[in-house]
Amino acid sequence: MKIESISPILSVEHLAESMDFYRNVLGFDLAWSWGDPADMAAVCRDGVEIALTQRAGSKPAGAAHIHLRVSGIDDYYETLVGLGVTIIVPIGDRPYGMRDFRIADPSGNELSIGQDICNRDSA
Repeated sequence: MKIESISPILSVEHLAESMDFYRNVLGFDLAWSWGDPADMAAVCRDGVEIALTQRAGSKPAGAAHIHLRVSGIDDYYETLVGLGVTIIVPIGDRPYGMRDFRIADPSGNELSIGQDICNRDSA
């Protein structure tokens, strides 16, 4: 057996609002949606997929925290700040070897976004 990928499933309050945030603010594309009207969908970017659900019985919205490892972190951070994204933890170099920051989506799910400090020259 080989595990090939992981796709977190985030509970959201309003699927359409969350899809707009992930697509138009964070730069993801729509991977798929399910239901009529849709109550579950996924977004993807650079081989990463995040599923979003507004289904009855899902965990409370905003209950998740995921980490995305990126390159070009400083430019991405400045873009998000300029778009008015809720910054929970400002960007900074951490003693655990990452330059990172944390944001919240419209439902309160938290996304830590980080880059290895040794790769900062590629930012």
